[in-house]
Amino acid sequence: MSKPIKLAILGLGTVGTGVINLINDNLDELKRRSGRDIIITEVGTRRMRDDIDPDISQNADLLAIAASDNVDIVIEVIGGTTLAKDVIMHAIKHGKHVVTANKALLAEHGNEIFALAETHHVHVAYEAAVAGGIPIIKVMREALAANKIEWLAGIINGTGNFIMTEMRDKGRPFAEVLTEAQELGYAEADPTFDVEGIDAAHKLALLASIAFGIPLQFDKVYCEGITEITLQDVSYAEELGYRIKHVGFAVRRSDANGDTSIELRVHPTLIPQDVLLANVNGVKNAVLVNSHPLGQTLYYGDGAGAGATASAVMADVMDLVRVLGSNGQDNHINNSHHVPHLAFIPEQLSDTTILRAEQMTTGYYLRVNAHDNPGVLADITRILSDAGINIDAILQKPAHKVGQVPVIIVTLPVVESQMNTAIEKIETLESIIDKVVRIRLDELA
Repeated sequence: MSKPIKLAILGLGTVGTGVINLINDNLDELKRRSGRDIIITEVGTRRMRDDIDPDISQNADLLAIAASDNVDIVIEVIGGTTLAKDVIMHAIKHGKHVVTANKALLAEHGNEIFALAETHHVHVAYEAAVAGGIPIIKVMREALAANKIEWLAGIINGTGNFIMTEMRDKGRPFAEVLTEAQELGYAEADPTFDVEGIDAAHKLALLASIAFGIPLQFDKVYCEGITEITLQDVSYAEELGYRIKHVGFAVRRSDANGDTSIELRVHPTLIPQDVLLANVNGVKNAVLVNSHPLGQTLYYGDGAGAGATASAVMADVMDLVRVLGSNGQDNHINNSHHVPHLAFIPEQLSDTTILRAEQMTTGYYLRVNAHDNPGVLADITRILSDAGINIDAILQKPAHKVGQVPVIIVTLPVVESQMNTAIEKIETLESIIDKVVRIRLDELA
């Protein structure tokens, strides 16, 4: 009979407590699926709790737990990028397998962490780091392993999606909805990571590496938040047949010479109302993957919360349990027996060029506030034409103020540098009142 698998849970917040509850609730099912007993032997917490099984050791010294001989798998759910990194590196050096939900840590330091894990013949699993309970990491690393992924688009931050849904459905302004999101626990007291797209960018960096076989490069993700989105633009987008969503994109591009480059971008985006991704509402997450030969597939579900994240954490634990001892050493994984951390053999990761923002290609929604003078629309369309920008639709709305009209223009995809040049020229026209509002647009075709 194989020895029990011993777990340490570092952090007893929402997720850590959720993991304990899941194990307690589904213990028999876990054993039936894995063939081994799974027990919690250690928990790391600064505040000792009397609702924890007395057979489980509680300790504030996380480094000591990470090195304990009484632990096979370390589950890190403390968050942050300082102490968490120290603990995970310490655990790896002491031969422990690691399961983490820490997308910020992996996006910023994952290359170093994964390399160390390979050296010490242990595995770092991170399904819970992206999209909560949606098994998108496993799908992309394993189920789509025979496919060439061309692009992916994801609503991967529930807070931002909740805000955009409320603005559209109920006509509520951004600031009001953000306050409610904080009251409901969807957003932190400091919501910057969510509303400025940083959280989504961390997740996108991980997804892109798995999709394209590139090193983690969070610092090259273009990131734009939703704080400047107005009800006016939400309404006009609906009228044009689109919805505004905060979306992360990872796109493979090929130039005329056949050279490959990659776009990594998170920003508000107009997407057609009739595509499934446009109908992902509230705090739900979804990732749309376009691959060859499979085509488009959509993965949808809860992106956060105790149950969803604990489910993903334990899915990783179960994967590790099944292969522990598969090469005759009871708690050792031979590197050939697990899927590579970033889906590709480490030495096969390619240093593909990541495009700068001005090199990226998207469609655009433009809102131009202008004096109601003859020839204004002709001047704007001429500038766009001269810049090589093709117009897909024009919407001229009634004046909001006397003598002032908003003109809404939807363009076909264009390189951003061309759009930058055109907007600079439009803003120099005497009839133009404010800065041009631009929101990127993608048909997801």
